[in-house]
Amino acid sequence: MMETMIEGRPAVVLNPKDSVGIALRDLKSGDTVHMIIGNAEFVIKLLNDIPFGHKFAVRDIPMCGLVVKYSHVIGRAKRDIKAGEHVHVHNVESLTSVHSACKGRLE
Repeated sequence: MMETMIEGRPAVVLNPKDSVGIALRDLKSGDTVHMIIGNAEFVIKLLNDIPFGHKFAVRDIPMCGLVVKYSHVIGRAKRDIKAGEHVHVHNVESLTSVHSACKGRLE
């Protein structure tokens, strides 16, 4: 698979505490996204296609770790999520989930 460095602003992270970025256009698996988060520069290789408006991990999120978007906790990881992975309902659960993958286990 060919690696592509994305030009312009392909994604946004509003707060350095955020664990996810939001795609500002459709992004492809294997693309490399260059981002500045706070005062640090990151290069994130995408592991999945990320549709416009969807989330991807900007750093590894451990199973049961909190998923933070726009500085707000939006859920927790049902499994380990690697930086560059699509973050969506298949790997995130509500904090109030009755059938939690994280019962009795919080990071």
